[in-house]
Amino acid sequence: MTDTLHITVESTAEFFEAALDDVRQIEADDAEDAHVLSLPDEAALERVLSAKNLELVRTIATEEPESVRELARLVDRDIKNVSTALNRLAEIGLVELDDDGYAKRPVVWYDNIEIDVQVTPDGSDGVVA
Repeated sequence: MTDTLHITVESTAEFFEAALDDVRQIEADDAEDAHVLSLPDEAALERVLSAKNLELVRTIATEEPESVRELARLVDRDIKNVSTALNRLAEIGLVELDDDGYAKRPVVWYDNIEIDVQVTPDGSDGVVA
C-alpha cells in the first residue's frame, strides 16, 4: 500500500475552514484517512521542499539510515546541518525522529507527496462567462 502526504498552500482562513470541515466529518464518522500538511504560502512550500530537504527525505525513504549521523554520511553533508534540517522537518511532520538508544533514527511514513496549490484567487477555473 502506498501512503501519500498531501501538501496544500492555503491562507489561514482557508486552513481553519478546512479544519472545521474535518471536525464535522469526524463527528459524522465520515472522515477520510488523509495526511495533510498545510503551508501558508509558496515561500514556505519552497523552503520545505528545497532540493536539499527532498534529498534527505528520499535518502531516508530509500536507504533507511539507522541514525542522523549515517544519513549525513549518505548525503555527504555536515551532521550539524543535517540535524538542524531534520529537526525543522520533524516539527512540521515531514519526518519522524525515533529514539533508538543514543541515536535518533529518521523515518518517513509516506511514499509520495502530492501538492495542491490554488492558482486562481477564488478557486474558480478562470473561465469568465
